Amino acid sequence: MNPRLRVVALVLARGGSKGVPGKNIALVGGKPLIAWTIEAALASTRICRLILSTDDDEIAELARAHGCEVPFRRPPELARDESTGFDVCVHALRWIEGHEGRRPDFLLVLQPTSPLRTTADIDAVIDLATETRAPAVVSVSEASQHPYNVRRLDAAGALHDFLPVTDKPERRQDFPPAYALNGALFLATPEAVLDQSTFEPPGTLAYVMPRERALDIDTPLDLQLADLLLRRS
Repeated sequence: MNPRLRVVALVLARGGSKGVPGKNIALVGGKPLIAWTIEAALASTRICRLILSTDDDEIAELARAHGCEVPFRRPPELARDESTGFDVCVHALRWIEGHEGRRPDFLLVLQPTSPLRTTADIDAVIDLATETRAPAVVSVSEASQHPYNVRRLDAAGALHDFLPVTDKPERRQDFPPAYALNGALFLATPEAVLDQSTFEPPGTLAYVMPRERALDIDTPLDLQLADLLLRRS
């Protein structure tokens, strides 16, 4: 790891969650959900700065209490239901560049909804990018449903393969491995984000995480499951 490499980690935490209201500050495993991500990031020796992007005062106060910087407030137009995480990252990078006069080497995006992600995962993603000189690394896990088994319905309700499939193996054990983005880690150069408008530029590498650390909280049931798992860890 290059000790002069500047990796800025950005925690995304909007206040107006619809699926699970208040999820970013909900108690999970005895701590606010956002605390698990902040603590894992602060324990990393690869990150030079940890920043929160939020529109919410309570989230900002909790983040500061756990050691995360909150140097700016997310604009209202980036805190709506239709706002994208990508646009929030662009705003943060523009703010950093405007206030520091330079871009970091990498931006690492951390969502509080992945509380089982570890410091070792964070370090591994950064190391993979620096050792291979990849422009981006994203975390993936083995897909819970293989694409061969995914179907679509036509207007009459009949089933069809979602994707064209030829030479499909008869046994599930013989299916080729399939992976899905799990949302836990997105690492990219500012050039990819700002100049190419993507977190997956050509040459992006995958960091494979086990599914037991890749839980993405999207429903009240996910929140209950995370609470159970973290209390047992």
